[in-house]
Amino acid sequence: MISISLKQSVAAMPSQVRDTLLEHEHLHRFFNARFLLLKTQNAGDISGGKGSIRQVSMLGSQFQEQIISADDCHISYQIMGNKPVAHHRGDIYFNTSNSSAVPTTDITYNISCEAPWWIPSIVLGFFIKKDITQALKKLASHFKDGAL
Repeated sequence: MISISLKQSVAAMPSQVRDTLLEHEHLHRFFNARFLLLKTQNAGDISGGKGSIRQVSMLGSQFQEQIISADDCHISYQIMGNKPVAHHRGDIYFNTSNSSAVPTTDITYNISCEAPWWIPSIVLGFFIKKDITQALKKLASHFKDGAL
């Protein structure tokens, strides 16, 4: 099992970070993939939230992710099916930081999954960690550059 936990602070309110990460078709700004919204959120849920299904295209493959839950403190999603990885789950937590005068959110991004038999877990974990680290830095830059 691969388990990754990364942290990043961004100059934004938790709801702003959440809303940005739930703009599925614009996530390519941060991640090395293309996203297409296939199903909108369940009735009564926040835009892009619980029930949303997105198609992810990366490295010549496509798969679907479903938003399990979303609120001001947390987004949870999973890959539907077992490809490209099995038992994938992503949990993104938002905590308000009071360490500066500017509204700041501390993000904790946790991912767990199982690698396919033909890729060593350590290798896949390295690439996932690299991609998410890069995405979090781009997200922080997005807000730093005046997206508030």
